[in-house]
Amino acid sequence: MAGTERRRELRRRRQRVVKTRQLIERVKKGTMDKETAVRKLRRLTTGADVIIEREKLAS
Repeated sequence: MAGTERRRELRRRRQRVVKTRQLIERVKKGTMDKETAVRKLRRLTTGADVIIEREKLAS
């Protein structure tokens, strides 16, 4: 059994946080260009605009 909807929602949110952190770290290391990271963030989460602005990923 997969659990309640709230538990699944929390699991998805935690996974988004991890994935977002990984994308930002890759940009900082230089292994991924900013445009690619911005595109992936926009697909990943609805709050991407806030993250992009906060991390100064937009050119």
